[in-house]
Amino acid sequence: MAAFESRIHALRIEPHPNADRLELAVVGGYRCVVAKGQFANGELAAYVPEGAICPRWLIAHLNLVDKLVGSNRNRVKAVRLRGVLSEGLVYPLKDGRIRGKLVHEGEDVTELLELEKYEPPVPVAMQGEAEPAHGATLRYDIENIKKHPDALRPGEPVVFTEKLHGSWCCLGWHPDYGPIVASKGLSDKGLALKINPANRHNLYVSAWRHQETAFKRARAKLAPEGGPFYVLGEVYGRGVQDLHYGRPNPAFAAFDAYLGAPRRGCYLSPAAFASSIGKHFTLAPVVYRGPFSEAALQAHTEGPTALAGRHMREGVVVRPVAERQSPELGRVILKSVSADYLTRKGGTEYS
Repeated sequence: MAAFESRIHALRIEPHPNADRLELAVVGGYRCVVAKGQFANGELAAYVPEGAICPRWLIAHLNLVDKLVGSNRNRVKAVRLRGVLSEGLVYPLKDGRIRGKLVHEGEDVTELLELEKYEPPVPVAMQGEAEPAHGATLRYDIENIKKHPDALRPGEPVVFTEKLHGSWCCLGWHPDYGPIVASKGLSDKGLALKINPANRHNLYVSAWRHQETAFKRARAKLAPEGGPFYVLGEVYGRGVQDLHYGRPNPAFAAFDAYLGAPRRGCYLSPAAFASSIGKHFTLAPVVYRGPFSEAALQAHTEGPTALAGRHMREGVVVRPVAERQSPELGRVILKSVSADYLTRKGGTEYS
């Protein structure tokens, strides 16, 4: 679902509200602060997203030497410039070309720009012995609503749940393998963690051991015939990420559930999820139910966490009340990330 890519877009230019010499280059729902007059409305350019690791030549071309973040000063991160959030970079074309190659609107130029996605080192507690579980793990990621600003219809009934800053964790059962416990990275690769003594300190295996009774009860109700069943959640707390929500030890909060074999089953609707999984697990907080609007999205993306502690809110996950698919996204589920979270200092971004 959430693809790392740089594509060619026609820019929409808007005035900067606080600076006469700056403008905003808009790509979908993303805004990038640029020098006034640098781009014309409708001009084609490459959008370089947050989290991109840039080659030296590109950094020099954009006059950003020593202005990016990371130990090598080569990673794109959201910043506030004169009070406006700037997410990503805009790479100008020269005669419709990048490095001599003619490009077109919508074209993926990630390789041409030699961009790589930033992947933080995996902490020891998130490492562990894994084994293949072919056909028994879920691929799961959520696109940013700024990339798909028209995916939700104005007035469509939706539910916003708080996006917790932790580590994605799948607790599942498959008749061919038994328990399925995986991080997002392992699950995407078709791997599951071994539930053995060597993994006793693993973050996700520990979550399974603490949630096993709740999982079995939920499974008995929702998959009584022994078919595949999965509960997806966030492991959070001190030692997991920089936001720990006042938890001295890791805890688990569920945010989604899947019934049936991967790619052949279905996710529970928000109502079915709350009424069934909510009887057995702590759930990610619901912060809004009602008609979708840009105003509602902005109002609930920002602010303090609804969970615990005194942290900022990472953002929200948005789902239609009625589960549905779209040709572009597949399952319609999107995230909106707060500006305070994106621009915080000393943050961690483990998967």
